[in-house]
Amino acid sequence: MKVIINGTSEMAALIARELYEIHDVTVVDTLEEVPEEFNKLDVSYVSGSGANINSLESAGVKKAEVFIACSMLDEANIVSSWTAKRINPDVETVCFVRHQQYLETFSSLNTQGQDMEKGIDHIIWPEELLMQEIFRIILVPEAIDVEIFAGGKARLLEYRIKDDSPMVNRQIKDCFFPEDTLIVGITRNESLFIPDGNTELNINDKVIFMGSEEGLNNLAAVFFERKKKGTTSTAIIGGGNVGFMLASSLENIGVKTKLIEVGEERCDFLSDNLKKTLVIKGDGTDLELLESEDIGDSEVLVSVTNNDEKNLLCSLLAKQLGVKRVITRVSKARNINLFEKVGIDVAVSPKEAALREIKDKLLEKDVAILALVEKGQGEVLEISMSEDFEDIKIMDISLPVKAIIGAIKRGSKILIPKGSTYIRANDNLMVFTTTESAGKVKSFFKDELVKVAKSRS
Repeated sequence: MKVIINGTSEMAALIARELYEIHDVTVVDTLEEVPEEFNKLDVSYVSGSGANINSLESAGVKKAEVFIACSMLDEANIVSSWTAKRINPDVETVCFVRHQQYLETFSSLNTQGQDMEKGIDHIIWPEELLMQEIFRIILVPEAIDVEIFAGGKARLLEYRIKDDSPMVNRQIKDCFFPEDTLIVGITRNESLFIPDGNTELNINDKVIFMGSEEGLNNLAAVFFERKKKGTTSTAIIGGGNVGFMLASSLENIGVKTKLIEVGEERCDFLSDNLKKTLVIKGDGTDLELLESEDIGDSEVLVSVTNNDEKNLLCSLLAKQLGVKRVITRVSKARNINLFEKVGIDVAVSPKEAALREIKDKLLEKDVAILALVEKGQGEVLEISMSEDFEDIKIMDISLPVKAIIGAIKRGSKILIPKGSTYIRANDNLMVFTTTESAGKVKSFFKDELVKVAKSRS
């Protein structure tokens, strides 16, 4: 697939680094020389404006299948997407924006019948994706990652194994998990792998479960000492877009929320637009303020300022005050591992959230990425079986690489499979595997498995 990326921002570099090994990637930017981070990648480079027809034609836009505009300027991204579409109506355009006003403008004009969004197939606002990710994590006590599939009927939850867990130093086959739950992956020492029944669970392992909503609720109650009662109190540091949207979402589900913001004008805006949230003017690094506002009593603290260093300090202070779970925004993706090493429970990045969205939109129609986990090391693939597929038991399948079928969507039902479960025509399989094995998994289910099933019929 030929992909053109307009811009040399950190987001552009992240996307190029993820795509260049399996796609033909060309980067366009006004800089005369290729930035160092792109020099390390096998990508083509065109010096010129992404809004210039000649530059885009030099980059090969007429043959491109995807055009991604992610420069630092929203206006440049919008115009370059329109220009690419004008040259090649068949190219799929993805436009990044940094300001909410553009989303609101497009939405308003579209409702008035003015197709101003024509030329842009997908608009991505990373901050909105980040807020949605944080919101999902808050809703599940103890979880450090949450993904929801099939309208909530199937889920992926990630937990960290602590020293008081009943699973510590036990093999998976001896843990007797609730019905309709599976362990599909484990991250140990920052490396993700697919376990088997003989794998022993260690302290600080990050364990990824897939299962039904009921099964995972039972898992949380049995192994993580959490009943169905959700989070009831949250503190947020940073009243920017993410903080504001998150507070609004928490208000809607009745979570008691305090929001600390240092800017006076922004506090006025927040107070006017948040009806149930307690807005506090102050600095989230002020220990006396945190103590006086009883921030340590919050079940969850979320630090989402635009400064990584400030977020880290706020989070560590919250930990010192006794907050049980801390979720921290990390603008620089390379800082995620560092934050987790010093004790932050969950480190989340708007760029990582946007990358997941991008990778999903680039795949073929019959194989979709439902989720990326552990900083892109693992993938949940949705693979559709054809209408003439012959039934075959999972135990009769010999996969070329390690992967686990975590769930099967059959009509309106969700099945958490066992070895004796049949794969049938029109089933949608939710398969967990490592990113490096994803290509072989897709090929197997689309081609080889069909031959195996026919040979057994």
